[in-house]
Amino acid sequence: MPSDTGPMSEICFSVVSHHHGPLLHRLLAQLAAEPTLRGARLVVTLNQRDELFDASCYPTLDLQVIRNAQPKGFGANHNAAFGRCQSPWFGILNPDLALVDGEPFTDMLRRLGNVEGGEPGTPGLLAPRVVRGDLEPEDSVRANLTPWSLIKRALGDRAPLRIQADAQRGSPFYWVAGMCLMVRADAYRAVGGFDERFFLYCEDYDLCARLYNAGYVIRLDERARIVHEAQRDSHRTWRHLRWHLTSLAKVWVSRAFWRVTLFAATR
Repeated sequence: MPSDTGPMSEICFSVVSHHHGPLLHRLLAQLAAEPTLRGARLVVTLNQRDELFDASCYPTLDLQVIRNAQPKGFGANHNAAFGRCQSPWFGILNPDLALVDGEPFTDMLRRLGNVEGGEPGTPGLLAPRVVRGDLEPEDSVRANLTPWSLIKRALGDRAPLRIQADAQRGSPFYWVAGMCLMVRADAYRAVGGFDERFFLYCEDYDLCARLYNAGYVIRLDERARIVHEAQRDSHRTWRHLRWHLTSLAKVWVSRAFWRVTLFAATR
């Protein structure tokens, strides 16, 4: 049962599985073994109707299970999970994550300090530094998503972005990839959560851009780390590549993209 007090009453987590069985089990087992996460609410969405899952394997977590009759997109699944959360922070986790140095979430909130409400000008989104299995940083923190930035990535420029300050109005924009995010519930609600018109890919960029445009702070916590074992499906299947290209087109005609881009051009 969830605890009514303590740090983990502050966060409700959401994980979506697409037949991620072994990876999902590893992540949940690691989370369940963390004393600081005892009683934490975690919503597991099984996006394939034939997925097997036994919630009783993780008795220290307050697990809520959603079984989809039909697959939904990334944003739609996390929006549905958010509807089951009553905590000040909403944690979005990929199933292909693994902990390193223990869980980073309570320390991230402790370093943030007491920030009341989700008003513009306050941190609306927190993210740890994402690393690979060899603990080298991934390029999970990125500059604005422009055609030029994609060309640079295609040419092999995937060096992690080094930032000097939080992303907020009046400072350069950066966004964080959606494999591990903590979004303040008030801010998530204020901008309408994920845009469900993005079935897969770029919904993380769109959320960050809308939070930034609304005046919320996007903060990378360099002292927090989490391991990501990227699946890179868009590099292997035409279907995922098509979804990726479709999402990019939606970004480049969106108001959020042009507000970020035009603001950057005037600085």
